[in-house]
Amino acid sequence: MSETAAKRKAALWVGAVFVLGATLGGVLGYLFAHRPVNAANPPLSEPERRARKVQELTKDLSLTPHQAQQLDAILMQRHAETKAIHDQTDAQIDAVRQKGRAQVRAILTPDQLPKFEEFLKRVDEERKRNGPHPPPR
Repeated sequence: MSETAAKRKAALWVGAVFVLGATLGGVLGYLFAHRPVNAANPPLSEPERRARKVQELTKDLSLTPHQAQQLDAILMQRHAETKAIHDQTDAQIDAVRQKGRAQVRAILTPDQLPKFEEFLKRVDEERKRNGPHPPPR
């Protein structure tokens, strides 16, 4: 085989490997970016998170069964208190949101209102899809 043919063959192999690598990288990047979030680890319920925390602290701190029971009661009470605060602030935030929406509606023309309502529908659906706030820590 001549030197020119060998160089041409080597260049083709380098090009083929580059194209295959770029294709594989693109496919894997796409799949990684579009994988379901938390599909393997669905979020835990509040009692499950609390039990896990009690178990972890019982092990790390060598808590007695009585202390573990007291810790569970403390965590349950703190969760109830923080949930009440979240509920209050969520209601306040929603009231501010509705007030702002009403103010925007007041400045729009009749032609603009349906477009704004469609925009709000998309925003509300996205908020619903994203779910509630993350659990308090």
